[in-house]
Amino acid sequence: MSTEEKSLGRKILSFFIQEESSGAPTKPVENVPVSRVENTPIAERKADTTVGTDKKFVDHFVQLIEKSNLKGPDYFEFMQTMKSLAGLGLSEEKQFQAAWASFRTMGGVSDITILTSTANEYIGILEQDKTAFLKNADAAIAERVGSLQANLKQMQDDNKAMTEQILALQKKIEVNNEAIKKVSVEIEEQSEKITNNKASYLVTFDFFVEQIKGDIYKIQQHLLGKA
Repeated sequence: MSTEEKSLGRKILSFFIQEESSGAPTKPVENVPVSRVENTPIAERKADTTVGTDKKFVDHFVQLIEKSNLKGPDYFEFMQTMKSLAGLGLSEEKQFQAAWASFRTMGGVSDITILTSTANEYIGILEQDKTAFLKNADAAIAERVGSLQANLKQMQDDNKAMTEQILALQKKIEVNNEAIKKVSVEIEEQSEKITNNKASYLVTFDFFVEQIKGDIYKIQQHLLGKA
């Protein structure tokens, strides 16, 4: 690519993303089926290709492809040519044919497969980056979320243990309540029995004491002074 042209990264960004004049990040919007994007003419792919994207990742992929830019005219130069024809009102087929005719003059390219092969190479680069990203994401989850998950499990285990203790205590309370009823009945029965025995004892005690006192009186009356 000529050094006089703007960087590949900016060209990629301008092709895939409709940039805001203020430079503000593109906001993700409602998802659109892939088939809708794939069937949209290349030159008209603006907002639809940004659906669900994140500006920081767009910048990441732009920089990645810029660093991995293949030498010589390839897929992206061809797509840039396509973009330059967008305003001519050509059908998609005519657009591709006109872009190819223009592209061939750029570097003497005559084999159309250079477009698909280089496009697939960029896909391979992105796939490698995806693999590394997912690996790092999993590692981040394990590191940052792992301790929280362990803490969560500990609290769940504690709650389970305390619930089992509460159930055991409730069972013990039920058993104790049944025992309390029986003991209360027994206390009442025993109290009544002891009270009755005490009353009988006192009545009998008084009877014997009165008998003895009566005998003393009679002894004094009938025997003392007469012996």
